[in-house]
Amino acid sequence: MTKKQQAPIAPHDLARKVALLAEDKKAADIIVLDVSGLTTVAEAFVICTGGSEPQLAAIIGNIVDGLEAEGITPSHRHRSPTSHWIVLDYGSVIVHVFTPPERAYYQLEQLWGAAKVLVRIQ
Repeated sequence: MTKKQQAPIAPHDLARKVALLAEDKKAADIIVLDVSGLTTVAEAFVICTGGSEPQLAAIIGNIVDGLEAEGITPSHRHRSPTSHWIVLDYGSVIVHVFTPPERAYYQLEQLWGAAKVLVRIQ
């Protein structure tokens, strides 16, 4: 198989990979939630925080580039660093990268409070 023809990766493995790529760019309070039994939208959410617009851009860039190197591309990207909340849609995995005020305001962890925590990186 070439790089672009790799076997599909399991959703929770993909989410863990995303968390590690976010951690590489110093994302804070990274959490991976298993939402598979709660919604049909995705199998997992990855939620993390960046302290500034440049850091949000760096986190997103590292995730996109790191996964693209493995032949995995997002089906959709919503918003830009200036919005302070960026969403990457990898189908079975949805990635949310916030600045602290937006993360506190939207409280996705509380909204999906019934989800099992798969990974937490402080």
